[in-house]
Amino acid sequence: MKRSRPITVVAGLAVAGIVMLSWTQTWFTVHLHAGTAVVSRVVADGAAAVPQYTALAIASLALFLALTIAGRVLRVVLGVVEILLGAGVVAVGVSALADPVAAAKGAVGEVAGVSDIDAVRRAVSSVDVTPWPLVGIAGGVLAVLLGVAVLVLQRSWPGPSRKYGAATAGAAADARAAAPTVRDAVTDWDDLSAGDDPTVLDEASTTDTVGSERRRSDDGAGAERGAP
Repeated sequence: MKRSRPITVVAGLAVAGIVMLSWTQTWFTVHLHAGTAVVSRVVADGAAAVPQYTALAIASLALFLALTIAGRVLRVVLGVVEILLGAGVVAVGVSALADPVAAAKGAVGEVAGVSDIDAVRRAVSSVDVTPWPLVGIAGGVLAVLLGVAVLVLQRSWPGPSRKYGAATAGAAADARAAAPTVRDAVTDWDDLSAGDDPTVLDEASTTDTVGSERRRSDDGAGAERGAP
């Protein structure tokens, strides 16, 4: 079950790619009445028929990429969002497939010189539908199913390990404690702010060093005084 996360992510990226691919392909070939335009037919691709697909597909791509690093609560939120994105793809695709003339209105209006939907309908004689609308709708259905799968499977996906995090933090603290401290004004000020007296750090070693130097100094001074 732990391997289901990478499989789900890859599947989600593939489904988003399918939706984006359908958006780039021809959806409808609209045939016009003679004399209504300089051309007899107009090709409407997904970009003209369902311009919303590109935003929905990009959002789904970003969602599955975020799923690779998301925690448990965020995974639930992303699963719900993916269901909504898939439902949006299905709704937009079905709407375009139910009324191809309205979906191709912009493409037809550019060549026929009309913008009113009624005028566009009068200019159209027939519409040929390609399989790509069904491909896009199928991608939306798969996106909904993947969103449901995320909600079900995410419970078994591993999350950040507290034990590992605590061990890492402890090792970092030990390393900082073992590292030699370079004394400077900034370090002394930080110690004072924390309530420590920097002048008493390493007191034993400092006292031994100073005492040794003082004895050597006294011995030298006595030799000089005793010298003839």
